[in-house]
Amino acid sequence: MPRMLHAVRLLLVMLVALAASLVAPVSPARAAVPESPAVTYTNPIAAQRADPHIFKHTDGYYYFTATVPEYDRIVMRRSTTIQGLSTAQEVTIWTKHASGVMGAHIWAPEIHFIDGRWYVYFAAGSTSDVWAIRMYVLEGTGANPLTATWTERGQIRTQWESFSLDATTFVVNGVRYLAWAQRDPSVNNNTDIYLARMANPWTITGTPVMLSRPTYSWETVGFRVNEGPAVIQHGGQVFMSYSASATDSNYCLGLLSASASADLLNPASWTKSPTPVFTSNASTSQYGPGHNSFTVSEDGKSDILVYHDRSYRDISGDPLDDPNRRTRVQKLYWKADGTPDFGIPVADGVTPQRLSSYNFADRFVRHWDYRARTDANVSPLADSQFRVVTGLAGSGTVSLESANFPGYFLRHKNFEVWLERNDGTAQFASDATFYRRAGLSDTAGISYESYNYAGRYIRHWEQLLYVQTPSTATDRADATFYAQ
Repeated sequence: MPRMLHAVRLLLVMLVALAASLVAPVSPARAAVPESPAVTYTNPIAAQRADPHIFKHTDGYYYFTATVPEYDRIVMRRSTTIQGLSTAQEVTIWTKHASGVMGAHIWAPEIHFIDGRWYVYFAAGSTSDVWAIRMYVLEGTGANPLTATWTERGQIRTQWESFSLDATTFVVNGVRYLAWAQRDPSVNNNTDIYLARMANPWTITGTPVMLSRPTYSWETVGFRVNEGPAVIQHGGQVFMSYSASATDSNYCLGLLSASASADLLNPASWTKSPTPVFTSNASTSQYGPGHNSFTVSEDGKSDILVYHDRSYRDISGDPLDDPNRRTRVQKLYWKADGTPDFGIPVADGVTPQRLSSYNFADRFVRHWDYRARTDANVSPLADSQFRVVTGLAGSGTVSLESANFPGYFLRHKNFEVWLERNDGTAQFASDATFYRRAGLSDTAGISYESYNYAGRYIRHWEQLLYVQTPSTATDRADATFYAQ
């Protein structure tokens, strides 16, 4: 009998413990700290600098070169930060020839470091024919390309002696390639995109292949153009952006994609996006974005899109005579399927960020029909981008301005969070102002406390955003975000 009582008691203890475990509070799930935290820059990086190329070297410096409006020289800057390039000393490393080839239209220089030496790829015309544009290479020796000794390696010879420009080089699986734009003399086109292997940094080998020809309507406005290829690799894929149409407000970016394990010299390995991936945006006053390159953030954790555009749409005369294309940068994001999301060319000034949920890693703060909420796979990307600016109600605070609706801010109304246009009133300023606090559930994150309702924080509840007083672990988790 005592054994039976002991067994019954033991069973009761186990049942009580099980019941307690079922009703015990469960710690809220949490997301990992993002691998790619937010980066912030202030645009533009450089006035009157087109076709920008920024290269981050192993010496800790960013090297920046671009087309100057005079089309007469190659310039370069360096800085340990991307933003620092805006004020860095600029040095002329090479000047056009007084006569003959390389004597006119010095365009689109790129700086690369290959096998211990510096190489600059550029296009140039001739004094006898400024439109006889061809591709050329400079080789530099020395640790610093701004003070290097430069040797002309001459023209890159291709399958035709025709209009060719915008050479770029990249390596996939140990093989070095050259991509460029060129006119096929047998076709009524301006330029197509071509690819070939390289025998050395100034010589291609084998038969070039055409990867893209301007056929879509957005590629043929003003001119039938595919040019300015730029390559970035991510998740086992190779992505090649390129510029299309005339160099006015119609200029835009297209995209080619291929598996890194495919035969890149087989055109069938590449898929072409049927729509442009980066275009003019009237809301942010950015026109003709294009001729891009890619670099990485200072911490190496974010990919950075580098490009030029203008701050106005209408141009008087030939766009090539307009000097005001300027260099800009912004973070490049990646979709869940591993493809790049270029978003929109953001407004001048501070670049925007995204805010991901602490407890739902794939969800981002976004606006939808002007209501603030959290969602996964946000499209368009800009719905989930906000500029963190000085608070409308005063210093020491912040306000969150929409990237694609400049002048619209997140504000609380009846303790719901909405995106609304700043009406200039003190009430709006107070409702749209927050204190940026360390994350309530993770100090590596961020929480936003209401300026005019102390103790209330922005939090998500059933995906919608509210301003509430957090009292539980779940509340605090819902009120914690990561900047990306």
